[in-house]
Formats: sequence, structure tokens, C-alpha cells
Amino acid sequence: MTHVEINGSVPSAEALHRAVVQGFGHYTSMQVRGRAVAGLDLHLARLREASAELFPDDLAPPDGTIAELIGHAMRGERDASVRVTVLPGMDVLVSVSEPVPDVPRPPLRVRAVRYERDLPHLKHRGTLAQTQHALQARRAGFDDVLFVGHGGLILEGSVWNAVFWDGDHVVWPQAPMLAGITMQALRRTMTGMAVPQVERRLPLSGTTGLTAAAATNSHFPDQAILSIDKTDFPAYGHLTALLRRVWEEVPWQTIPA
Repeated sequence: MTHVEINGSVPSAEALHRAVVQGFGHYTSMQVRGRAVAGLDLHLARLREASAELFPDDLAPPDGTIAELIGHAMRGERDASVRVTVLPGMDVLVSVSEPVPDVPRPPLRVRAVRYERDLPHLKHRGTLAQTQHALQARRAGFDDVLFVGHGGLILEGSVWNAVFWDGDHVVWPQAPMLAGITMQALRRTMTGMAVPQVERRLPLSGTTGLTAAAATNSHFPDQAILSIDKTDFPAYGHLTALLRRVWEEVPWQTIPA
């Protein structure tokens, strides 16, 4: 199953060509289950804020219009992977494909790499370097890559946010990076559940005092990280179980029919 629409209509070959070759724009990706999305309001806020920054001279569609475009492109599907891309001219491309399977994922062995994305707070289309780093890490025998920035600070993974456990608190890295929607939804729900959490600058050299690590994004809110380079995090069970418990309390918001 694959559906693609631009501004609510099936695009012509010319419109698709413009969308493909145009490298400027931003997007968000989500998993839909039963025509609902965890943190839909956060996805819409991401699109609205990025549009205001990248296209300040254009009027962005209201959140409700974006949600309606998603619902229209879904057609009769109830479960799906959805990507919403905003292009120059405020064209909204919605692509719908098969949902990512909701199955447990094995712990990751991660390689740390010095790399900082341009405009790291935006989920933009400039993904060549981060993808190349991830592919190189896999060729070297790792499962994925963790980016480290100025001063050795932990930033983010290739397509996920890192989270740690210090024995008492959930620890979120504080650094120039993308605030993932799953991370935002987890943090918001943790606050409501009074789960102890902190955000702090976290140098790679400081991870030896942490007892567990995990990766989180819309595909997997609680995938354990077994190791970063030669630093092991074998006691990940408590952290992943906590993330799963919190995720089960995250409210899902309905997409318009």
C-alpha cells in the first residue's frame, strides 16, 4: 500500500518531479494505528514552527488543514506509516505506506561519531551525511551511530533520540539536536506520571556512571542500547520497561476522516 498526495490531490508526474528534485523543505514522520497518532499535536506543532522558520514569507496551512490532508491521503487505511513534507510554496506532500511492525527490537551496539547536523532543531531534508555515517557504522560491525558534538556532548542518533538511566532518574541529553516527537511525548507523559527525569549536558566520557541506555523514535519508543563503542550498558531492562510503561500512557489523537 502506497498513497501519495500533494495538497489533497494525486500529483501529476511534473509535481512529483518537482517534489523529488527540490532539496529544500522539512517533514515529520509518524506511525498511525486505528487512525490515531501518539502526539499528533506535537507533529503539527513541529510542522508549523519549521514552516515559520524556513518559509517566513508564506502563510502556513492551519494545523487542522494538515490533519485533514493526512486523513484524506490515508483513504480507507487504519494503520500506516505517514510522512508529511512541506515544500517551497507551502505545498504539503503526504505519503502513506505500510506500518512499521510493532515487534520488539534487539539491543543496539552503537558507534559514536563526531558530527553535528545543520539546523539541528529542524527535521529537514538534508539527511545525506547522517545516513552515510549510519551506513559506515553498520559496515564496521555496529548496528547504528550516535552523534557527538562540540565538547564531546552526546547529541542524537541517526534517526532517534538517546535516553539514559542513572539509577534514580531518566536522563535526557541537553544539546543542539532534534527534539523527537516520541521523546517529547514520553517526557510530557513522564511529567504527568511524576517519573523522575532530568535534562543535562552529557559528555560521552560521562556515560560510564550511567547504568542503562536506550534509543527512542516513532518506530520504537524503548529499544535498548547495549553498548556505545566500548562502554557497555547491560542493565537496560529497568529503563526499557519504564519507557514502555510510560508509552502505554501516552494519549493517541484521532486523525480526521
